[in-house]
Amino acid sequence: MRGRGTVMPGTRSGRHQILGLLVAGVVAGAILHAQAQDSAAVGVLSGTLKKVKETGAITLGYRESSLPFSYLNRRRQPIGYSIDLCREIVEDVSTELDGMDIKIAFAPVTPANRLQKVASGEIDLECGSTTANTERRKEVAFSPIFFIAGTKLMVPQSSSIRSYRDLAGRTVVVTAGTTNEAALRTLAQKQRLALSIVSAADHGQSLDLLAAGKADAFATDDVLLYGFIATDARAKSMMVVGDYLSYDPYGLAYRRDDPAFAGLIERTFSRIAGERRLAELYSKWFLRRLPTGETLNLPMSPQLAEIFRMLGEPE
Repeated sequence: MRGRGTVMPGTRSGRHQILGLLVAGVVAGAILHAQAQDSAAVGVLSGTLKKVKETGAITLGYRESSLPFSYLNRRRQPIGYSIDLCREIVEDVSTELDGMDIKIAFAPVTPANRLQKVASGEIDLECGSTTANTERRKEVAFSPIFFIAGTKLMVPQSSSIRSYRDLAGRTVVVTAGTTNEAALRTLAQKQRLALSIVSAADHGQSLDLLAAGKADAFATDDVLLYGFIATDARAKSMMVVGDYLSYDPYGLAYRRDDPAFAGLIERTFSRIAGERRLAELYSKWFLRRLPTGETLNLPMSPQLAEIFRMLGEPE
């Protein structure tokens, strides 16, 4: 999910250096972006805020199987970490519009169409597990970073695959429209791996192919793979293997050239960081028992903790 380019597996110290550089870049970018929004004139309503004021509604894009970021509960209602972050933004939109009662409309999106639906105005805010990279910023804008993931492989426990080096002659499934797909194709080309890559429309369908034996490995963000293993019967006999094939910072996507809405989103993240709400939401979705009954028990990485601190999280 890689505008920064694919990061080749290397030594432990090398990976730590890469993560350090990533965090430094993310934090610097967030600061510059916030400063730009602070200087933007937002007087008369425009863009998304104007649309919400006129229609009384905001449309949030959700994913069906990106646990714990954006997925459906047993009542088929969208829930997750990213959904909660989007609800915080909607709350601040209401405040900005003098306490207006805003109707939230939910629209499903896939990795292949999510950015296009944002750019076209079909959805106002994409609440999923989307990597914020330079290439994608040409099409949409992104909120501050709220998670850092990376591409890994999931295989059956009985498999002999332990890293990308074991993929020669194998079939790997990826989800169409993800940066994982781009990372794997780049890796295969650079390493001259004779592997077959197949694409599925969404993560659930990718897992279907792996579970049915139609693929030898499933390549996507490690946190999503661990989520499947913790929650999906099809993945109970699976394991996550290998080095990171890329590092991916997540952001909420919204339309470009909308300084008023961009400034509001920046202020929302600063508010929830300062209130410790950002860390609380992380704990809710990654450390505690989920509303659907599962527990991921995934502690916050030092890199993400530093990003939260730079957003205003108290020491």
